[in-house]
Amino acid sequence: MKVRVRLAPSPTGTLHIGTARTAVFNWLFARHQGGQFLLRLEDTDKERSRPEFTANILEGLEWLGLRWDEEPVIQSERIAAHRTAIQELLDRGLAYRCYATETELEAMRAAQKANGQAPRYDNRHRALSSEQEAEFQAEGKTAVVRFRIDDAATIGWKDLVRGPMHWNGADLGGDMVIARRAAADEIGDPLYNLVVVVDDAAMEISHVIRGEDHIANTAKQLLLYEALGLPAPKFAHTPLILNSEGRKLSKRDGVTSISDFKTMGYTAKALANYMTLLGWSVPEGMDEQFTLEEASAVFGFDRVNKAGAKFDWDKLNWLNAQVLHGYTPDQLLEALEPLWNEAGWDLPNRDWSLALCELLAPSLTLLKDGVEQARPFFEEPPMEEDGLQQLRVDGAQAAINSLLNALNKAPWDGIDHEQAKQLLSDAAASAGVKKGVLMKSLRAALLGRLQGPDLITTWGLLARIGEDRSRLRRCL
Repeated sequence: MKVRVRLAPSPTGTLHIGTARTAVFNWLFARHQGGQFLLRLEDTDKERSRPEFTANILEGLEWLGLRWDEEPVIQSERIAAHRTAIQELLDRGLAYRCYATETELEAMRAAQKANGQAPRYDNRHRALSSEQEAEFQAEGKTAVVRFRIDDAATIGWKDLVRGPMHWNGADLGGDMVIARRAAADEIGDPLYNLVVVVDDAAMEISHVIRGEDHIANTAKQLLLYEALGLPAPKFAHTPLILNSEGRKLSKRDGVTSISDFKTMGYTAKALANYMTLLGWSVPEGMDEQFTLEEASAVFGFDRVNKAGAKFDWDKLNWLNAQVLHGYTPDQLLEALEPLWNEAGWDLPNRDWSLALCELLAPSLTLLKDGVEQARPFFEEPPMEEDGLQQLRVDGAQAAINSLLNALNKAPWDGIDHEQAKQLLSDAAASAGVKKGVLMKSLRAALLGRLQGPDLITTWGLLARIGEDRSRLRRCL
């Protein structure tokens, strides 16, 4: 069997991390099996679908490295095929028109609730006579199209994640609507369960990999595959992504869009790595840091968990930090330069910029950290409380003045650590203070605080752009 899998997002919103994780599992399985990863844009919700959401989805998948193997299928362009399938079901008596109004259906549901019954359609128009239909049509009533579901039916499949699955027809909520309300001589807009079946068959999808919240849909869709005489794919229902409280991750939990993760400073490599771990456990001996290509070599559903996967920000942050710490200065500059330019900062030259990247790299968790941590190298920082306190220490002013005098006689604009250390020792001795007092005071002067990266390298970078002495002078 040629493996063909698909991602079928609806462009009614941005690319959600749950959808992206489904894309990752589909892509990994396809690559492991030497198959194809396809994309279908389910844009039949005319009111909510937007071109900007389509663009966001495509950009997000590309950013993550999840390239598709064929041109995307646009579902709305296939509506004729969907209606043909519905008409076939109508002609064969496997579907029918239901004229029940929304008011009647609401009354039915209210009565069921009052009687402690689960809500379901009571199939009231399943066996209308031609005379009854004619009467409804004469009244100008519109109709949905419903697919007949036999309450006595048993639907089963072997799920690649969950093993044998069984559903009873009686548990599927009554006859299923497959087309929206329309005039009696028309077929309204086809609905999800019907169009998915028709499109997956047309695309020759071999495996449908999606979240466990689709399990009930799978039971309904298998009935449609059978009714239409179409070959059914194999199914794998992956665990949901949960928040810290064990509920399905949603927009209420904050950031869930892939574009938002990118804006926050997460790398595509770390995010794809982490999404793979949300529901899949690595084989023994394999590190939890990996590329998509490395994961695809060993990916299988035998290691996909049934239980929901809790989203762990600390784990994602750690993975992202490891990626950034592994960047070469050139790679980090490529990632940070657009952010620095966006902040309005001019880079003195490439060598200086690479040296700054090398200095900052070990302390980065997110790319945006590279903006805040670089800020003192482009803008004179305000004095913070700990910096002010250091400059009030006995001997601090004398030490800074001594260092300034030494620099005025012989400006230091290099990054030779030994030369800088000797200069500091001589200035401290001249001022009659300990070297540690001068070093802390120098850091306060340069950065406005006592925390920061390597002092000598920081000093060297600021000296190379003529910023060190001006910052020392402001402290006197």
